[in-house]
Amino acid sequence: MKPKVGVVLSGCGVYDGAEIHESVLTLLALDRAGAEAVCLAPDVAQRHVVNHLTGQPVEGESRNVLVEAARIARGKVRDLAGFDPSTLDALVLPGGFGAAKNLCDFAFRGADCEVHPEVARVVRAVHSAGKPVGAACIAPVLLAKLLGNESPKLTIGTDPGTAGAIEKMGGQHVSCEGGLAVVDEEKRLVTTPAYMLDSSISEVSAGIEKLVTEVLRMIRA
Repeated sequence: MKPKVGVVLSGCGVYDGAEIHESVLTLLALDRAGAEAVCLAPDVAQRHVVNHLTGQPVEGESRNVLVEAARIARGKVRDLAGFDPSTLDALVLPGGFGAAKNLCDFAFRGADCEVHPEVARVVRAVHSAGKPVGAACIAPVLLAKLLGNESPKLTIGTDPGTAGAIEKMGGQHVSCEGGLAVVDEEKRLVTTPAYMLDSSISEVSAGIEKLVTEVLRMIRA
């Protein structure tokens, strides 16, 4: 039977939702490795909408995170509300500003952030069941916030400001170069910097492949 891996999306688009390359590369890596991806997203409004051509917010426009995530998932995405995390063997959170704006408010409050209740519920349930959790790009800040009392080893690459916030929330930040991943064997967590670094898409792909490989190894161990 294929292992089921939840993939938590935060919309669609690097500046206000899930990073599309990271999300698609995660889905591709899971499929190539023989796993079944279960796309998930919260049914909430985005914090704002960004014109990706100009990089500027669009005044007066609103979009829904679940509806936007369906663009990446080709319509096959589940609402986090009421979803049973016990049906999953692992969980992966791609990055993009949506992870820091829609799944939590780290982009606005830093280490004092709060995580969306349904995101927190699913992450904690998977983790407390001893199942592996992976996170890419900025998404490891959610793990620092939710699991900081366990002092997990995490990476967002080399950015000192974000690394400092992870430390403030209780995580142990590990510097990491592009194309690599950091594994916390004891906590069963895997993180990779992805586009938190000035990486090429091939480097991002290599890091996500490593993340997926390690997550699946933990499932099958």
